[in-house]
Amino acid sequence: MRKRRISQFAPLLIALVGLPARGKSQLAHRLARHLNWNGESTKVFDCSEYRRRHMALYGSHDIFRADNQQGSAIRRKSAREAVQDAVLWLKDGNSVAIFDGTNITREQRRELNEYCISDMGFRILFIECVCEDQELLERNIIEILHYSADYKAMTEEEAVDDLRKKLEHYMRQYEPIDANLENNLNFVRVENMGETVTAHKVSGQKESGILGYLSGMRALPQTLYFTRHGESEYNVLGRIGGDAVLSPRGESYAHALAEYMNGLAVREPLTVWTSELHRTKQTAAEIIAPKRAVRALNELDAGICEGLTYEEMQERFPQEFAWRDQDKLRYRYPWGESYIDIMTRLRPVLSALEDEHNVVVVGHQAVLRCMLGYFLDAKLDELPYMNVPLHTIVKLTSYGYKYNIEMIKLPIDCVDTHRKQPKNCSINRSTADALVTVPSHYDTLPSNLWQNSEAQP
Repeated sequence: MRKRRISQFAPLLIALVGLPARGKSQLAHRLARHLNWNGESTKVFDCSEYRRRHMALYGSHDIFRADNQQGSAIRRKSAREAVQDAVLWLKDGNSVAIFDGTNITREQRRELNEYCISDMGFRILFIECVCEDQELLERNIIEILHYSADYKAMTEEEAVDDLRKKLEHYMRQYEPIDANLENNLNFVRVENMGETVTAHKVSGQKESGILGYLSGMRALPQTLYFTRHGESEYNVLGRIGGDAVLSPRGESYAHALAEYMNGLAVREPLTVWTSELHRTKQTAAEIIAPKRAVRALNELDAGICEGLTYEEMQERFPQEFAWRDQDKLRYRYPWGESYIDIMTRLRPVLSALEDEHNVVVVGHQAVLRCMLGYFLDAKLDELPYMNVPLHTIVKLTSYGYKYNIEMIKLPIDCVDTHRKQPKNCSINRSTADALVTVPSHYDTLPSNLWQNSEAQP
């Protein structure tokens, strides 16, 4: 029979395959974050979460035994519910659903493949996660023991024993994907979280992009540091954009930042990424580490409004100022950029940064909002209003597919440049309403900025 041809524009279901502790959930969430950033509305449906809804409290590994009929029934029902919700997500007009389950038998995969293609008309891609690297496997196991809801009520010894027996149950049932026996499946096999990636019958634009992402993925523990440049002369004056140099207090922050980072570099080497603008290079100058100036890290281009204060923008371009407040994420300055434009040019930078460790990014407010929003999986409309203060180091530390955030404020005074969205965004609003949330700033550079850092704007 002629195989049904599925449209390139059909929604895509991604089904994870593999034993526990092989990195499936980490891969699922990292891939979802990547796809969402690239405009593909994506959601992860975790089979374990559905299973927990049917259990008041996780009892033991027994639920995963092949001969445990009650446990098998719960797991089948949980998988069915996860797939049903994934289908509803795709039917609702979204692009990609990721089914994070084990799917360890050929029968499970055959049924899922047939259901998606024949019944729903969706595209489906299986991603099998294999891990033979003992160090990586042990790290995955430790993360499961620390962060899985199943083991919160157990002692460490009980949890280790339970997880070991759970893995044994799964290994007895596991049937790896075999291209000879499952030739009709489109699948990717990922070994050791990206060390080796092989593909079988992968076609389609989305699938090809996913294959490229998986091929460059690594799963190493990360610590990343982000900081805005030190206070610049334009910050002091309330001006946006430009290529201003640091204020005296900004220079003090550069000294303090170097002292802090150089202390860390004694224990483990650092790499520093800056933009091409003077204020980031000045801020990073004294850090003893290899430095790279990256054009994609340059601040948002304000076009005809470069170098203006918000007061001047309101006076000269009140309609543009109101439009920006109405939709700051998508608003593009005339002859300039929008936040969406920044997100687009940051894509290769973020892909590279996902697999780096001990990198210090010295950047700008709008750019760092986007970068932090990516790693913290923030909603896109929240990005333009994230508070990224001056003279503060933002430390991200990975655990699984998530990141812990730590704000390290260095004791150097500076102006506050964070502007909240005003409630009145009408193009007919008064000047007072337009400027109500504009941060205070100096009209001229004060000569005593060195000594009197407590002076009020």
